[in-house]
Amino acid sequence: MLNKEYLCPCGTQPLETERLLLRAFSFDDADSMMRNWAGDDQVQDMYGEPSYKTLEEVKGLLEKYISSYEDGMHFRWGIFEKASGECIGQVAYFLVDQKNHFGEIEYCVGKAFQGRGYATEATKAVIRYGFEKINFNKVQICVRPSNLPSKKVIDKCGFTYEGTLREYFFRNGKYEDRMYHSILRKEF
Repeated sequence: MLNKEYLCPCGTQPLETERLLLRAFSFDDADSMMRNWAGDDQVQDMYGEPSYKTLEEVKGLLEKYISSYEDGMHFRWGIFEKASGECIGQVAYFLVDQKNHFGEIEYCVGKAFQGRGYATEATKAVIRYGFEKINFNKVQICVRPSNLPSKKVIDKCGFTYEGTLREYFFRNGKYEDRMYHSILRKEF
């Protein structure tokens, strides 16, 4: 049993689901990332990040991800489809609050792989890891109301709606809300 007063600096350990392998990124993933999601304007826009147009840009992103693994308190997985071996997206605890024992999840999946339940499958694995390995008391996630596919993932994963930060984002010439959802350890 983990000490409930502290988070575990266990790092990004490999996770396996029925159809997916989640693991730490390596530089060998650059081509697959660019082909399947990181170079796609639409996917990256929904994710809230710029698209990457060259392999050098993707490798720069990978350098950032890979160097962050060193302290054991950064958690970012590449999502790999077992059947093809392709890197189809990513899932991460992009925010880890060590003082208050919570983490916030983000994810993206390439267009060709959306609508198959992969984001839900990967997110459920990362939620379990957050409670069982990292020792979070709360796992949270946020979404823009316009991101309907992501809202479905959040519902399927069992998150509870907490509230909305109104007009939080300014995107494409208009304001959008930020809706927060969470799961507490005692609900997991």
